[in-house]
Amino acid sequence: MTKIVFLHPDLGIGGAERAVIDAALALKGKGHSVEFVTSHHDPNHCFPETTDGSFKVTSVGDWLPRSIFGKFAALCAYIRMIYAAIYLVLFSDISKDVDLFFCDQISACIPFLKLHSKAKILFYCHFPDMLLTQRKSFMKKLYRGPIDWFEEITTGMADTILVNSNFTAGIFHETFKSLSNITPQVLYPVPDCEIFDKPVDQPTDDLIPSNKSLIFTSINRYERKKNLPLAIKAFAKVRENHADNKDIHLIMAGGYDERVTENVEHYQELKQLVKDYHLDNDVSFHRSLSDAKKQTLLKYSTCLLYTPDKEHFGIVPIEAMGMQCPVIAVNSGGPLETIEDGKTGFLCEPIPEKFAKAMEFFVNNPEKSQIFGKSGKERVLSKFSFNQFSGTLNGIVSNIIH
Repeated sequence: MTKIVFLHPDLGIGGAERAVIDAALALKGKGHSVEFVTSHHDPNHCFPETTDGSFKVTSVGDWLPRSIFGKFAALCAYIRMIYAAIYLVLFSDISKDVDLFFCDQISACIPFLKLHSKAKILFYCHFPDMLLTQRKSFMKKLYRGPIDWFEEITTGMADTILVNSNFTAGIFHETFKSLSNITPQVLYPVPDCEIFDKPVDQPTDDLIPSNKSLIFTSINRYERKKNLPLAIKAFAKVRENHADNKDIHLIMAGGYDERVTENVEHYQELKQLVKDYHLDNDVSFHRSLSDAKKQTLLKYSTCLLYTPDKEHFGIVPIEAMGMQCPVIAVNSGGPLETIEDGKTGFLCEPIPEKFAKAMEFFVNNPEKSQIFGKSGKERVLSKFSFNQFSGTLNGIVSNIIH
């Protein structure tokens, strides 16, 4: 039996975490022994597979700071992962007889994992970390310079590199100039399609207002880069154009961690934006919904609004289409590979007028939601099934090890 250890920075609730857990489930289903080592794991803020006994999870170094006076978050994340890697390889029995380290998000730990004499290293690059921050000041450029260099060097030390879309593969080559000799393999992060045919709970009034029938839903972490104001601004235009239609409602749902300052601040910013548009009675907010509630929400929504621009892949549109919910998304990044424009949803420029026009298609033709939803599920099952995902990943792992 092949032993695989996943090393992940924070087993919380997010797209990257969902993708890595799905990878672990896929490999476990193929007969591999799988467990997790992480810098942080909160049983009250995580996916159930990490607490229900599906996997052994070891948290290492959570005492280390996540930031210093609200700054240096990247440096602290690198230190936390390096510490976890050193502990894993030199001071624990977890690495005994391990065949593969599956590392994702942060590559800084890779040279330390190489202290292990036998195990291969697979790195899942969801997106280059150096592109996730701005460098407006000289001091920020000075601070990020060594970190960016270290990211590129350590990424190239992995035995195999995976990316989550063809879009990310292109960004990988544009960003890491010295790694032009490396061809990353594409592994779409997909959900377990079995959940799409399971019955979902009936919506309660606190989840979806029972007096509303046209439900537009946004599901994304409360982060500014997710461009969530676009959903509210587009909805405001729809509301203005259909003032007499009282059935229209917007639901803003997403991952929320009170430890993360941006989550707290942006949540309040969005609520204030709703007040500014006088939409208090037309917009609902939810934070960190359970998987069951998220599935209910998607099942009973008219359409999903997916607002990130140049998103690396985007697992939420896949989940929505699998639940027969059409998707309106920005016409860039991963959605270009997942959404079929005009059939499973619409791809739009990231401006409120364009999104509002696509939303009004479903307001004026509510029956189209079911037609688009059916096409969406067919597309997911044919191109993004969990079986295909499992087979592809298992083949990659087998080639690395043997």
